[in-house]
Amino acid sequence: MDGPVVGWREDGREIRARWRSESGAPPPRRVVVAGDETRADDAYRMACEGTALLWRGDYQNARQLLSAMARRIDRPPRRRRHKAEPSQVQAFHLYRQARAQRARTLGMLLVPFEAGHVMPLRRAPDVQDACRAAYGPDDQPYVTSLREILGLVGAYEWREKGVPIPALGGGRIHPHYGVFSPVRGEYVDLVAEAPLPGTDSAFDIGTGTGVLAAVLARRGLEHVTATDQDPRALACAQENVSRLGLAERVEVVQKDLFPEGQARLIVCNPPWVPAKPGSPLDHAVYDPDSRMLKGFLAGLPGHLEPDGEGWLILSDLAEHLGLRSREELLQAFTAAGLEVAGRLDAKPVHPRAADPDDPLHAARAAEVTSLWRLRHGSGGRSPGR
Repeated sequence: MDGPVVGWREDGREIRARWRSESGAPPPRRVVVAGDETRADDAYRMACEGTALLWRGDYQNARQLLSAMARRIDRPPRRRRHKAEPSQVQAFHLYRQARAQRARTLGMLLVPFEAGHVMPLRRAPDVQDACRAAYGPDDQPYVTSLREILGLVGAYEWREKGVPIPALGGGRIHPHYGVFSPVRGEYVDLVAEAPLPGTDSAFDIGTGTGVLAAVLARRGLEHVTATDQDPRALACAQENVSRLGLAERVEVVQKDLFPEGQARLIVCNPPWVPAKPGSPLDHAVYDPDSRMLKGFLAGLPGHLEPDGEGWLILSDLAEHLGLRSREELLQAFTAAGLEVAGRLDAKPVHPRAADPDDPLHAARAAEVTSLWRLRHGSGGRSPGR
């Protein structure tokens, strides 16, 4: 049996099965069999203590149990008297710790699978297509968390339905599991509105779903080289540009950052938050030590034509969280030999920005997403404060 293994005792026998986790969670050390008679309070207590529950009952009851466990986790904590409010950066780290603990606890409710991604539970839905899309074909049994299955089923529904992109004239982008979905449209709109620097070709660095490459092609560029190093993103981008009839204009290439050569326009929308990803699926949001941002800025002058522009699409959420200052960003531009030719801003309209109960509400409410137009520097100080 290749890969991680999870074990438990059932019907007087020791049983072992393959463990699957796209989030990178290790197999639980203690597993007990649970079913329709299992009470939510007992399940929640055991999950908090590190004991996983392998479900053998009705699938819909398992979903209800998971929801009941989530309600217990999400109860507002009791406020302590005279306790000082945390700073924004403290609030951010506390928020991430709480989300990670929530994911670990809810990930303790497990479901079994037979060969071919078949879930052998009463009233279980057919999730074979969703599992194949995320995991690939599989002819062996395995165990995974119900929370992960619900996530990949939801992702598969988005992949089938697609995300409407106004900048594509009603076209849709179909995100694959594990590839960041362009549901926040303000950064796409910025690329659709920014003045083009008189060119018919461009690079799109870290293309993801391929949405920005597609927008550039729809704006009239004859050739866009879209790069990514993630196989899922490459397959997703290729499928999307083909669906949109743009495969002849957009070339999808596996590269870490830049392709060979130079371009007059180079676009990059790196992860916005300089923090360590909590799982492999977090890499689209968290950029540890700003690796991608620094790599893009360092490599941009060598790949940018003399009169070209680099478009950096970046939220200032990290600044409001105290994780990066505006001065540090501007100094990074200068250190790379770049200057700011202009900047376009957009306010996010996602629901969290208007939710006063969100732990990061102050930062989200102040957030602005910007498209920085960068050029080869002339030795002066970069504007853009």
